[in-house]
Amino acid sequence: MRNGLFCWLVMLAVAPLCFTVPARAQDIRQLARAVDAHYNHLRSLESDFTEIYRGEGAERVESGTLWLKKPRKMRWEYRSPKEKLFVSDGEAVWFYLPAERQLRKTTFKKLDDVRSPIAFLLGKTKLENELQGLSKVIDQSPLGPANTLVRGVPRTPLAGPVNEVQLELTPSHQIVRIVLMEADGATTEFRFAGWKENVELSDSRFQFTPPAGVETVEGELGP
Repeated sequence: MRNGLFCWLVMLAVAPLCFTVPARAQDIRQLARAVDAHYNHLRSLESDFTEIYRGEGAERVESGTLWLKKPRKMRWEYRSPKEKLFVSDGEAVWFYLPAERQLRKTTFKKLDDVRSPIAFLLGKTKLENELQGLSKVIDQSPLGPANTLVRGVPRTPLAGPVNEVQLELTPSHQIVRIVLMEADGATTEFRFAGWKENVELSDSRFQFTPPAGVETVEGELGP
């Protein structure tokens, strides 16, 4: 995983505009606020995901299931092409590679990872705080014909030269795709399918006990 592409997601947005607000800008503001309202009333989420990295002539595709629960709890179970597990209980974070019997652990406060901002979808989401120049994308088509594709520049610096974030939104204001674009042309894309909202999730799903014989390494999580 490319560390640090991700301390942004629950709080994405456009800086407040001064003076008169053009109709198109007002439409974007209303859309952003509708997304805020949708996520701020939720307490848990479940979704299948596909993660696609493209860069330097290479492409890597991984997939699995994601669970989120307030506050800051998340579980990413990667199943393809190999098993990986990324778990946070809101304070500690574990990243486990079963095939390599490798376990890394850090704290949520120190987490610098492409997956981490997703947890804040269930925080106080406010898209108008974190993206500058939020606008509709008109030179590309969304994957879903009824969806809306928007773009903006992250106001909070991300690890790595991310110069644009794109979000694909459904008519019901769900986020179904996130694309992080770097200055060198590399992209990390997350596609979500089958969102299930306010599902019953036990806190035990967000705990992790290392298997016998697996050494825990404290520090950065690594790829």
